[in-house]
Amino acid sequence: MSERILLVRTSALGDIVHCLPVLTALRRHRPGARLAWVVEASMAPLLSGHPDLDEIFVVALRRWRRQPFSLQTLREVAELFGALRRFAPDLTLDLMGNHKAGVLAALTLADRRLGAARRFRREPSSALWLNEGVEPRGKHAVDRALSLLAALDIPAEPADFGRSKLLPEVPEGARERFERHPEPYLLLHPGAGWGNKRYPTAGWGEIARRLRAATGLATWVGVAPGEEGLAAEVVTAAGGAAEAVPASDLATLAALSRRARLVLGGDSGPLHLAHALGTPVLMLCGPTDPERNGPYGAPERALYHRLPCSFCHRRFADIKACLLEIPPSRVAERAAGMLGGTGSAAA
Repeated sequence: MSERILLVRTSALGDIVHCLPVLTALRRHRPGARLAWVVEASMAPLLSGHPDLDEIFVVALRRWRRQPFSLQTLREVAELFGALRRFAPDLTLDLMGNHKAGVLAALTLADRRLGAARRFRREPSSALWLNEGVEPRGKHAVDRALSLLAALDIPAEPADFGRSKLLPEVPEGARERFERHPEPYLLLHPGAGWGNKRYPTAGWGEIARRLRAATGLATWVGVAPGEEGLAAEVVTAAGGAAEAVPASDLATLAALSRRARLVLGGDSGPLHLAHALGTPVLMLCGPTDPERNGPYGAPERALYHRLPCSFCHRRFADIKACLLEIPPSRVAERAAGMLGGTGSAAA
């Protein structure tokens, strides 16, 4: 009977992207194993149909927490438990380091439930759900996830995100847009999960204007669900140098990212996905450490302003000085340099 391995990393987009090299390494070194992944419903399209996965288990943990005793929740939890028992993993790999992942790992009843050791976990007490703790190695989140595989005698190797395996299909809406607008473009994602990760919309507007003048390229502002107002503010501030483009699903997001000359934004899932897909990115880092959370293997693609309180990794609703002190002119200059200069050279 083939070995069965279950990965637990339910969300968010950037964190799942950071763990994709773990999946690639497992498939390379355990070619006969059955590999599965537990993921939130909103992130499932990223993994659905992935050739390295044999199965995915979709959860709705956020909704379940809001309605823990509803009939729907109880039924879905029971179905998940049954599906995990049928999969019967020999090894469950906790890639999150909190109680949420720990409980899911424990539900599998796997003989080996492996994850980061107690003092390296986001929620240290969640180590009680595991029976094997590993000291993560490295600085970046990608390296730390990969280092857990040392416990499986899998050697350290360069991270491989498997870019060609990620969302290869181009949705019809994106295909039609590319046909109508074949010219090269820049892609901007102004949103982020934390308010203090979001660069000011007026600043993004100025950056779009400067880049249009320097390179001749227009900026497409990706409109994620719930960020319509944010995108509209950027477009208004750009004064004709930017336009809003629907990016409401992961497949469209990937298609837009693949064709972009450069993707700009903060420390957010769309930027990490674009980087994994091989598109050049320029990431503005505020409360998070670029060495740990920036574009993997490409520190020159992160911009930040160091302060005494830098890289606090604390969540705030408002933008703080670590981003406010990065002038739009500096961002535009770096971006133009990455694009190769001005005018016809960029086009």
